[in-house]
Amino acid sequence: MKDNKKKLSLSRKFLIKMVFLFMILWALISISVTIFYRKHMEEKYTETAFSQAYIAAMMIDGDKVKEYESTLKKDDYYADVLHKLIEQKKVAGLKYLYVVVPREENYFYIWDGGDPSVDEGVCDLGDSDSYYGGGEDVMKTAFHGVTGGSMLVTKSPVYGYVASAFYPIYDSAGEPAALASVDISMNDIISDVLRFLMVNSVLMIFIMIVVSALYYRTISQIIISPVQKLEGLVKHFVTNQMENGEILVTDIHTGDEIEGLADAFSKMSVELKTYINNFETATKEKERISTELNVATQIQADMLPRIFPPYPNRKEFELYASMAPAKEVGGDFYDFFMVDDDHIALVIADVSGKGVPAALFMVIAKTLIKNRTQIKDSEPSDIFEDVNTQLCEGNEAGLFVTAWLCIVEISTGHCLVANAGHEHPAVKRKGGNFELVEYKHSPALAMMEGMIFKQHEYQLNPGDTIFVYTDGVAEATDASYELFGTERMLESLNSKPDATVYEILNNMTKSINDFVKEAPQFDDITMIAFRYNGTCVE
Repeated sequence: MKDNKKKLSLSRKFLIKMVFLFMILWALISISVTIFYRKHMEEKYTETAFSQAYIAAMMIDGDKVKEYESTLKKDDYYADVLHKLIEQKKVAGLKYLYVVVPREENYFYIWDGGDPSVDEGVCDLGDSDSYYGGGEDVMKTAFHGVTGGSMLVTKSPVYGYVASAFYPIYDSAGEPAALASVDISMNDIISDVLRFLMVNSVLMIFIMIVVSALYYRTISQIIISPVQKLEGLVKHFVTNQMENGEILVTDIHTGDEIEGLADAFSKMSVELKTYINNFETATKEKERISTELNVATQIQADMLPRIFPPYPNRKEFELYASMAPAKEVGGDFYDFFMVDDDHIALVIADVSGKGVPAALFMVIAKTLIKNRTQIKDSEPSDIFEDVNTQLCEGNEAGLFVTAWLCIVEISTGHCLVANAGHEHPAVKRKGGNFELVEYKHSPALAMMEGMIFKQHEYQLNPGDTIFVYTDGVAEATDASYELFGTERMLESLNSKPDATVYEILNNMTKSINDFVKEAPQFDDITMIAFRYNGTCVE
């Protein structure tokens, strides 16, 4: 069934995968660079905050701070410092710049470097504020520390994302008097990172587009274009070679595996053309052989008696036979014919091998047995001895025949039987069941010249029935390789005691088919049923 699903071309698949790969690469590079840049900017901003706090601390007199804390009175020095703090805040781009004294519950403002005309909430001398975001420990540590200032990075709904630096201001006695405090807005970092990411992304995308275009062009010339060209040549070859016998000729010279692939397709087209020609010849030959086999099958079928009842005017006996070859022609055969008015011959045989050789050997054996049996006063043992001698002549193929021959005297039911390596017959006496009649076999025909064949006699009474068969019955095999066997054969024969000779064979065929089911038939299946009614028949 043809697949109608739309297919992507090789070039489009490659382009999509390359774009997808570059997108992943761009994302990984952007994330890693952004993390590195943000960390660098945070370090830079906190360093700036600390340096500004240090500058502010160095220009303030700690003794004056303690004076303002106790008196809350401003003077010119206070105003001068406030002016400098406001200017420092503006020039350095700080968010907050203030001088405070940490206390137990809060911190006390000395200066706030905010510009009242611009900034909201500017604190005055004496104002206080609560600690936030861990600021209490950091501010107290910086105030009482001996190594200098401390840093604090916080995020709060009031002050936002800020980096805070605290540096102590000492009095003339070397005691800490206040903290110079600086807050820098870290929101600027986010803007810087986004700006950097945008510039970096545009640059990377531009580089990737250029590299992708160059890489795609190179790959297209080296791989995609030759493959597309080869695809077109192959399609043309498939479409036209059946019509005019074209072969695939390629002119792809890439110096790599694609050129090797093109050469392989060229060689394949030559081999395919040869194969097709040979296949056409073989197909015609097979059709010829099949026709001849059909004719041979018909000839073989015509050689076997197929009209039943064969002797409708003879009420002394009933007779039915069948053969189902495993192949078109087989090696089994059956035969029956009147030797004279009071004798009928029953023959069943199985040639070794299958197919045409067995069928040809079967024709010879059947003809020899019938011709020799029709000689007056012939007995089965003598018949087999003469036929064996003739079959051994020129038998270079080493074929042989198992055969069973019975000559029945119709008036008395007396039987002369010879068995050349064949299956034991099953006999049913009137009112009884079928049972195997077992005796020692003679060798098969055509095994060796000069063989002597034994002969047996037994009596048929009115109502008795003989069933003879080839090994294809007992050796019928199912899918699990289990044999049908003689026990199942006897069960089938005795399943309907009053069956006619036709029903006997029909029931047996049905039993075999039910047993083997879908398993293939390995051997020919041939059967004869003969019922003796006697001469006193109304």
